[in-house]
Amino acid sequence: MPTARDLDEIDSRIIAALQANGRLSNVELADRIGLSPSPCLRRVKRLERDGYIEAYRAMLQRGRVGLGFSVFVDVKIAAHANERADAFQEAIVAMPEIVACHMVSGEADYLLEVVVPDLEHYQRFLVGKLLSLPIVREVRSNIAIQTLKAGGPLPLGHLGAPPAA
Repeated sequence: MPTARDLDEIDSRIIAALQANGRLSNVELADRIGLSPSPCLRRVKRLERDGYIEAYRAMLQRGRVGLGFSVFVDVKIAAHANERADAFQEAIVAMPEIVACHMVSGEADYLLEVVVPDLEHYQRFLVGKLLSLPIVREVRSNIAIQTLKAGGPLPLGHLGAPPAA
Protein backbone atom coordinates (compact mmCIF):
# COMPACT_ATOMS: atom_id res chain seq x y z
CA MET A 1 0.00 0.00 0.00
CA PRO A 2 1.40 3.40 -0.96
CA THR A 3 2.40 5.72 1.86
CA ALA A 4 3.15 9.42 2.30
CA ARG A 5 6.80 8.66 1.51
CA ASP A 6 5.70 7.76 -2.03
CA LEU A 7 4.44 11.30 -2.71
CA ASP A 8 6.71 13.79 -4.40
CA GLU A 9 6.46 17.58 -4.18
CA ILE A 10 4.10 17.84 -7.15
CA ASP A 11 1.76 15.18 -5.69
CA SER A 12 1.76 17.09 -2.41
CA ARG A 13 0.90 20.35 -4.20
CA ILE A 14 -1.92 18.63 -6.09
CA ILE A 15 -3.39 17.27 -2.86
CA ALA A 16 -3.10 20.63 -1.09
CA ALA A 17 -4.75 22.46 -4.00
CA LEU A 18 -7.62 19.96 -4.20
CA GLN A 19 -8.18 20.13 -0.43
CA ALA A 20 -8.53 23.90 -0.73
CA ASN A 21 -10.87 23.61 -3.73
CA GLY A 22 -12.02 20.21 -4.95
CA ARG A 23 -13.90 21.83 -7.83
CA LEU A 24 -10.80 23.00 -9.65
CA SER A 25 -10.85 21.94 -13.29
CA ASN A 26 -7.87 19.92 -14.43
CA VAL A 27 -6.65 22.92 -16.45
CA GLU A 28 -6.88 25.23 -13.40
CA LEU A 29 -5.15 22.64 -11.20
CA ALA A 30 -2.38 22.09 -13.73
CA ASP A 31 -1.84 25.84 -13.98
CA ARG A 32 -1.65 26.22 -10.17
CA ILE A 33 0.93 23.51 -9.72
CA GLY A 34 2.98 24.22 -12.85
CA LEU A 35 2.23 21.15 -14.96
CA SER A 36 0.57 20.69 -18.31
CA PRO A 37 -2.97 19.26 -18.11
CA SER A 38 -2.22 15.69 -19.33
CA PRO A 39 0.45 14.79 -16.73
CA CYS A 40 -1.60 16.58 -14.08
CA LEU A 41 -4.65 14.46 -14.86
CA ARG A 42 -2.54 11.27 -14.83
CA ARG A 43 -1.22 12.18 -11.39
CA VAL A 44 -4.71 12.97 -10.03
CA LYS A 45 -6.04 9.65 -11.36
CA ARG A 46 -3.10 7.81 -9.73
CA LEU A 47 -3.69 9.62 -6.42
CA GLU A 48 -7.34 8.56 -6.58
CA ARG A 49 -6.53 4.96 -7.58
CA ASP A 50 -3.88 4.62 -4.84
CA GLY A 51 -6.30 5.88 -2.19
CA TYR A 52 -4.70 9.21 -1.32
CA ILE A 53 -7.80 11.01 -2.57
CA GLU A 54 -10.78 9.30 -1.01
CA ALA A 55 -13.69 11.39 -2.28
CA TYR A 56 -14.86 14.79 -3.43
CA ARG A 57 -17.77 16.41 -1.59
CA ALA A 58 -19.53 19.65 -0.96
CA MET A 59 -19.06 21.09 2.52
CA LEU A 60 -22.47 22.23 3.68
CA GLN A 61 -23.31 24.99 6.12
CA ARG A 62 -24.93 22.81 8.80
CA GLY A 63 -27.29 25.47 10.13
CA ARG A 64 -28.53 26.35 6.63
CA VAL A 65 -29.60 22.74 6.02
CA GLY A 66 -31.30 22.44 9.42
CA LEU A 67 -28.53 20.51 11.19
CA GLY A 68 -27.17 23.13 13.53
CA PHE A 69 -26.97 21.01 16.69
CA SER A 70 -23.65 19.20 17.19
CA VAL A 71 -22.87 16.94 20.11
CA PHE A 72 -19.60 15.22 20.96
CA VAL A 73 -20.39 11.98 22.75
CA ASP A 74 -18.02 9.93 24.88
CA VAL A 75 -19.10 6.29 24.87
CA LYS A 76 -17.90 3.58 27.23
CA ILE A 77 -18.70 0.05 26.22
CA ALA A 78 -19.40 -2.81 28.61
CA ALA A 79 -17.00 -5.37 27.14
CA HIS A 80 -14.38 -5.52 24.47
CA ALA A 81 -15.24 -8.98 23.14
CA ASN A 82 -14.57 -8.85 19.42
CA GLU A 83 -18.02 -9.90 18.23
CA ARG A 84 -19.82 -7.43 20.50
CA ALA A 85 -17.41 -4.61 19.64
CA ASP A 86 -17.76 -5.41 15.93
CA ALA A 87 -21.55 -5.25 16.23
CA PHE A 88 -21.26 -1.89 18.02
CA GLN A 89 -18.99 -0.51 15.31
CA GLU A 90 -21.31 -1.71 12.54
CA ALA A 91 -24.29 -0.09 14.27
CA ILE A 92 -22.44 3.20 14.74
CA VAL A 93 -21.30 3.34 11.11
CA ALA A 94 -24.91 2.77 9.97
CA MET A 95 -26.31 5.74 11.96
CA PRO A 96 -26.42 8.81 9.69
CA GLU A 97 -26.52 11.19 12.66
CA ILE A 98 -22.96 10.15 13.54
CA VAL A 99 -20.67 12.04 11.20
CA ALA A 100 -17.43 10.94 12.89
CA CYS A 101 -16.46 8.11 15.20
CA HIS A 102 -13.06 7.57 16.78
CA MET A 103 -11.85 4.76 19.02
CA VAL A 104 -9.91 6.64 21.68
CA SER A 105 -7.75 6.08 24.73
CA GLY A 106 -8.61 7.60 28.08
CA GLU A 107 -11.86 7.50 30.03
CA ALA A 108 -14.07 6.77 27.02
CA ASP A 109 -13.71 4.01 24.46
CA TYR A 110 -15.21 5.97 21.55
CA LEU A 111 -15.72 9.62 20.69
CA LEU A 112 -18.66 10.34 18.39
CA GLU A 113 -19.65 13.52 16.60
CA VAL A 114 -23.42 13.62 16.27
CA VAL A 115 -25.23 16.18 14.09
CA VAL A 116 -29.00 16.64 14.39
CA PRO A 117 -31.52 19.50 14.00
CA ASP A 118 -32.03 20.21 17.71
CA LEU A 119 -32.03 18.95 21.30
CA GLU A 120 -35.29 17.05 20.84
CA HIS A 121 -33.83 15.11 17.91
CA TYR A 122 -30.68 14.41 19.91
CA GLN A 123 -32.75 13.02 22.79
CA ARG A 124 -34.57 10.69 20.37
CA PHE A 125 -31.26 9.61 18.84
CA LEU A 126 -29.67 9.05 22.23
CA VAL A 127 -32.52 7.06 23.78
CA GLY A 128 -33.84 5.35 20.67
CA LYS A 129 -30.58 4.42 18.99
CA LEU A 130 -27.38 4.84 20.95
CA LEU A 131 -28.52 3.73 24.41
CA SER A 132 -30.45 0.83 22.90
CA LEU A 133 -27.19 -0.84 21.88
CA PRO A 134 -26.62 -3.57 24.50
CA ILE A 135 -22.86 -3.03 24.69
CA VAL A 136 -23.15 0.68 25.63
CA ARG A 137 -22.39 1.09 29.30
CA GLU A 138 -22.08 4.86 29.70
CA VAL A 139 -22.53 7.98 27.58
CA ARG A 140 -21.41 11.54 28.24
CA SER A 141 -22.72 14.27 25.93
CA ASN A 142 -20.90 17.53 25.22
CA ILE A 143 -23.05 20.00 23.27
CA ALA A 144 -21.16 22.32 20.94
CA ILE A 145 -21.96 25.94 21.79
CA GLN A 146 -20.02 27.46 18.89
CA THR A 147 -17.93 25.95 16.10
CA LEU A 148 -14.78 27.89 15.32
CA LYS A 149 -13.27 25.39 12.89
CA ALA A 150 -14.55 22.17 11.36
CA GLY A 151 -13.79 19.96 8.40
CA GLY A 152 -10.66 21.84 7.49
CA PRO A 153 -7.98 20.51 5.17
CA LEU A 154 -5.44 18.09 6.56
CA PRO A 155 -2.11 19.69 7.62
CA LEU A 156 0.26 18.49 4.90
CA GLY A 157 3.35 20.43 5.97
CA HIS A 158 5.24 17.19 6.67
CA LEU A 159 4.93 16.39 2.94
CA GLY A 160 6.42 19.72 1.95
CA ALA A 161 3.06 20.93 0.63
CA PRO A 162 2.22 24.62 0.90
CA PRO A 163 -0.61 25.51 3.30
CA ALA A 164 -4.05 25.53 1.68
CA ALA A 165 -5.06 28.98 0.46
